[in-house]
Order: sequence, then structure tokens, then C-alpha cells
Amino acid sequence: MADLRYRRILLKLSGEGLMGRGDYGIEPQVIERMAAEVKQLRDIGVQVGMVIGGGNIFRGAGLAQAGMDRVTADHMGMLATVINSLAMQDALERIGVYTRVMSALRINEVCEDYIRRRAVRHLEKGRITIFAAGTGNPFFTTDSAASLRAIEIGADVLIKATKVDGVYSADPMTTPDAVFYPRLTHDQAIRENLRVMDATALTLCREYGLNVRVMNINQPGALLRLVQGQDVGSLVERGEPR
Repeated sequence: MADLRYRRILLKLSGEGLMGRGDYGIEPQVIERMAAEVKQLRDIGVQVGMVIGGGNIFRGAGLAQAGMDRVTADHMGMLATVINSLAMQDALERIGVYTRVMSALRINEVCEDYIRRRAVRHLEKGRITIFAAGTGNPFFTTDSAASLRAIEIGADVLIKATKVDGVYSADPMTTPDAVFYPRLTHDQAIRENLRVMDATALTLCREYGLNVRVMNINQPGALLRLVQGQDVGSLVERGEPR
């Protein structure tokens, strides 16, 4: 514990990250690898909260653009995050990690209701705590839910796990000369529309002084190195970048 930079984290995973090489759904090998990486953190004493998106199943905004009522579409997206959260819980518990899924929507047959004090107690007991169903409200993304839950549980950092090494001036997959930002501010990310997270999520982080780490989840051991103090990925922080 003495060597840890972060003792309590909120890890935000995209639903698309669970697809692996597929076009839809969950690839078992991918979720098993991610669960193993999370177990490494638990084993050294890090308290881990998680938010997982639902884009591998349904994306509310996309359904709304296709003509569906936005509120209905967003509720479907929330349910998709519950599916992913239950899948992650199963992967973690199969490798011996106690896990709780807490939903912002009441689905008592499959997971607990989200109650902040209970969530903090789960974390203190060393349980991985997965926050499902977003904020429970339409029009808010899972990035916003991750920011909100991170603030509520008093996380030391919000880690956004992506498919790239950090924050770039443009998509490095399509723009080879995109500039990498090792450090930047919330204001800079919002002003330059760097797509770190949506503006609502970044504004919440800025107002409450919550730093965001953006890193590549596909690099084995990167999460462990990050919590142990290495400068992995990009740091989005309040104030002027160092």
C-alpha cells in the first residue's frame, strides 16, 4: 500500500472494448483478460469501482438518431450497461474476486440498488464495485456517470481505459501526425474538443478537482504500473499543465 499513487480508483471501460475483434457483444477472452488486470489491483490493496459502457449492445444516442424516442433509447442503453456489468462480475468471481453490481435503476433480482454509503463500504471491504445503468437518467452518458460516481465515492482518480495510448489532438488511428498530450487541463480538453470525455463529464471533474487518466487498456500491466506511480497515458488535471 505504501507504494501506491492511487488507493481508490474509478475505472471507466467502454462497451466497445469488450467486443474484441467482433462487431457485437462480448468476447470472453477479452473480458477475462480485463478481469485479471483488475484482480491485480485488488491484490495489492487498490479499491476499485467500475463503470462499463453499453455500446457493444445498444447505444442510446445512436438509436435516437435512427428515430427512436430518446428517453426510451437511453433506457435501453442503460440496460445494456447492466448486461456488461453482470458479465464482468461473473468474470471476476470466476477468478476469486468478490464483486458487487449496483444499479441506478431498480433491478433487485440481479443486482443491488445504488446507495453511496453502501458502495463505499463495499470498496472498504475489498470488493470490486461495478456501477451500472449510468446515472439512471436519460440524456447523460456513461462518461458522466463515471465522473459522478468517482466524485461520490471519493476516488483518487478517474481512469478512462481506451484503445489508444492517451489523449491526442486527433484520432491517431486516422491521423498519423496527431499530437500526443501527456498532460493537459480539463478546460483545454473542453476548449479544443479533444474527445477525452463529454463536456458534462469533464466539467464535473473540473469543478470537483478530479483528475482523469486516459490510457490504453490493451497494454498488459499498464493499469498496475499506473496505480504504482508510473506516468502511463495522459493526465487531465485542474489548472495549468505542468
